[in-house]
Amino acid sequence: MVEVTLWGSLGAAVGGKQKLEVEAKDIRELFRNLAEQYPALGPFIERGIAVSIDGVIYRDTWSKELPKDAEIFLLPRLAGG
Repeated sequence: MVEVTLWGSLGAAVGGKQKLEVEAKDIRELFRNLAEQYPALGPFIERGIAVSIDGVIYRDTWSKELPKDAEIFLLPRLAGG
């Protein structure tokens, strides 16, 4: 089980929660389980969510393992230029 902090509009998508506990061993499983438990996050995941693990941002590395006591933040992708 890992604890994730939701940033910005991600928290609003799950009823204003800022932190969630999710069973996941890697980013792929984290996204799959989040989409199952919180369907409103599905569109965000499809557009792309950046994952910060202990201050390092992972954008497309879905096989990255999630350490048990890591600080994990989920951030919606920003568009623009």
